[in-house]
Amino acid sequence: MKALLPAPRALYGLTLLACLAAFLGALYMQHVEGLEPCPLCIFQRIALIVVMVILLIATLHGPKGVGVRVYAVFTGLATLGGGAIAIRHLWLQSLPADEVPTCGPSLDYMLGAFPLHEVMATVLSGSGECAEVSWRFLGLTIPGWSLVVFGGVLIVALIQLFRPRRG
Repeated sequence: MKALLPAPRALYGLTLLACLAAFLGALYMQHVEGLEPCPLCIFQRIALIVVMVILLIATLHGPKGVGVRVYAVFTGLATLGGGAIAIRHLWLQSLPADEVPTCGPSLDYMLGAFPLHEVMATVLSGSGECAEVSWRFLGLTIPGWSLVVFGGVLIVALIQLFRPRRG
C-alpha cells in the first residue's frame, strides 16, 4: 500500500489542482454561461476556498509525520462543512414545489442590513432561489457535483490521516 501512495506533499498538491479545476468550472458557469450562484452556492464556494487555502499551505509546507495528519484533519473538517451545505442544497432542490421556502432578499442586501449570524441562519435555511435547478450534467445538479468534489477531498483527507508512516 505504501508504494501506491504518492508523497503527502504531492497528494495535497494534486488535490489542490482538482479543487482549483472545480472552482474555475463554477466561475465559468457564472461568468460565461450566465448561471448566477444562489446564496447556498456562494457558501459552498467559500468552503471550497477554505479547503484550497489549507491544501495550498500543506503543499507549500510539505509536512512530515504529525503535520500530514494535522492538515488532513483541517481539510476534512472544511470538506465536511462544505458537504453539509451541499446536502442541504440538494434537499431543498428535492422538495415539492409547494414546500419550497419563499425567496428572500439578496445576499448583498442581507449582508448590509443584518448581523452576520442572522444572515448565516437565513441563508442556511434556504430559499426558493436555492431550490431552483438550472443546470444538470450526468443527472447531477450543481450542488450534487459540489458534494462529489467535497466527498473526493474528504477521501484524500482520510487517506492522509491514516496513511502508513514512512519508514
